[in-house]
Amino acid sequence: MNSIWLSLMSFSIFSRDIGQNLGGSGVRCLQQLACQLPQAGNSLFSKRCVGLRLVVMHQHGAFHPVTHQTSAWPAMLYPLPVIRPSTLMSDTISALLLGILEGLTEFLPVSSTGHLLIAERWLGARSDFFNIVIQAGAILSVALVFRQRLWSLATGLGDPGNRDYVLKLATAFLVTALVGLPVRLAGWQLPETVTPVAWALVFGGVWMLLAEGFAARLPDRDSVTWKVAVGVGLAQVVAGVFPGTSRSAAAIFLAMLLGLSRRAAAAEFVFLVGIPTMFAASGYAFFELARHGQLAHEAWSDVGIAFAAAVVTGFVVVKWLLGYIKHHRFTGFAVYRLALGAALLLFLPAGH
Repeated sequence: MNSIWLSLMSFSIFSRDIGQNLGGSGVRCLQQLACQLPQAGNSLFSKRCVGLRLVVMHQHGAFHPVTHQTSAWPAMLYPLPVIRPSTLMSDTISALLLGILEGLTEFLPVSSTGHLLIAERWLGARSDFFNIVIQAGAILSVALVFRQRLWSLATGLGDPGNRDYVLKLATAFLVTALVGLPVRLAGWQLPETVTPVAWALVFGGVWMLLAEGFAARLPDRDSVTWKVAVGVGLAQVVAGVFPGTSRSAAAIFLAMLLGLSRRAAAAEFVFLVGIPTMFAASGYAFFELARHGQLAHEAWSDVGIAFAAAVVTGFVVVKWLLGYIKHHRFTGFAVYRLALGAALLLFLPAGH
């Protein structure tokens, strides 16, 4: 009994501003941790763990659960107010909105990372697994949009044109994999914080305006060359190193500069390359999380809702975008990126 009570006492807080600094998902996570204290206490606590008023240790700007082994730190028990649904947005609604946001921004040339960075300030940060799943939902939506095209390519490999197109898709994917994996393992990636993401949005907006202006002077072409295939693969790696760049924006505009000047043809090739690329990236990230035991304590209903929202929203957005760019330029998206990047730099703290 004493050891169980000591374990409960160890979940203490140094900061009284928990209600302002820790979202509902974080509190729920700590509650789940408390529920998994020594199994001998199950009969004592039963299902009442949700009523525990937990406290978190605040050290160097981060929150850490305190254990009884950290008795050298002066943990104290502070009676926090119970967080009620009326004071915080429902986790289910938050998951739904994040799924919709992912579907809206993943394949538009506006950077899903920048938008999720903003949204997490109000909707709460989610686990890496949650983010992987909603990204997979967005990828699935693209596969559904291009299902007939994918089927015709898979069943028409006897046709020289189809076979050539598939080989170039495979080349772009292999370039991304062979260059991107060592880059990832080496840790060559800027942090997903406000300053680098905001500057990537700004530079990306300028890049879009310049690239599309230059591509407009090129002959109207819709054939994919080997140079385009290699360039698209490298552009995806660059987008991975610089969060906020937008994978689709980097790849589409480089493809246009390299000769695939018709916007719709460039977007289709980039989206098709993105299907195996992003499924592979999500699978790798999922494997890494599973290997390190980081898949526990997920709210599976929230994950499922967000996944479904990303699929449906992504399907609608990609269908709309493919129709839009047949008759319109990307200028509006470029201006939007410039405005969003400037707003992030001006109004959000650089370290968040």
